[in-house]
Amino acid sequence: MAEKRVCPVCGSTEFFYDRSRGELVCKVCGYVIEDNIVDEGPEWRAFEPGQREKRARTGAPMTLMIHDKGLSTDIDWRDRDIHGNQISGMYRSKLRRLRMWQRRMRINDAAERNLAFALSELDRMAAQMRLPRRVKESAAALYRKAVMKKLIRGRSIEGMVSAALYAACRMEGVPRTLDEIARVSKVTKKEIGRSYRFMARGLNLNLRPTSPIDYVDRFGDALNVTAKTKRRAKEILNEAIRRGITSGKGPTGLAAAALYVASLLEGEKRTQREVAEVANVTEVTVRNRYKELVDKLNIKVPI
Repeated sequence: MAEKRVCPVCGSTEFFYDRSRGELVCKVCGYVIEDNIVDEGPEWRAFEPGQREKRARTGAPMTLMIHDKGLSTDIDWRDRDIHGNQISGMYRSKLRRLRMWQRRMRINDAAERNLAFALSELDRMAAQMRLPRRVKESAAALYRKAVMKKLIRGRSIEGMVSAALYAACRMEGVPRTLDEIARVSKVTKKEIGRSYRFMARGLNLNLRPTSPIDYVDRFGDALNVTAKTKRRAKEILNEAIRRGITSGKGPTGLAAAALYVASLLEGEKRTQREVAEVANVTEVTVRNRYKELVDKLNIKVPI
């Protein structure tokens, strides 16, 4: 705001904001450009995160991971008052009844009950896969859209939740395979794939095919190779994509083979079995993709 203004007295563009008076003042001549500016920040100061959280009077931010978006209140499970003192027995039973009614009142109909169960399942799966918050929020948004378009009716909640999580991973650039999703889900890989195709058609999701480069960092970290080896693997894959070698081949197998080649070139040799286990593919797949990359890119691998 200050940079776009010009002092009408001296023509200066340098200002400072006086917080105690709520004024914007010219640094050169002292002319008050604007006064009575409302300070929208807190009236208190905090010098550490714990102190800031204790003094804040607002609740948690809105989130799609809770069926009511986190806007409703909740009664704490601890039987203590605001000062941390133990609540007496007479009020303890009253609080238990209040908690019970609170849980009942937060869910009004079958749609909210469905959403509450689905989002808790989504949170469980994402936690087991250690996915970032943005992926969970994106998956919750997809599932909510599917509920609004009535795509859930007649299908398993677990299958549609798994499909939403799979799609969100691809959308956010942290792809996971159907096998990885199926390991933490309560439905089969086949059911997840079927639900994903149905959801993609219903919500008009046009997701690009997963690139093998997206898997390099995760597989490289699991193999404990250096950034130099991961960078070399990405260079190999970029060249393979440019020449059209990757067309029609599984991205995980290509990423595993590129890492295997890069580990040999950079002197951090990993066995085909180690690479195959990390990528969840067979050693035969790694061997075949390795031969294709070496032959078609004319890579001289040290023996």
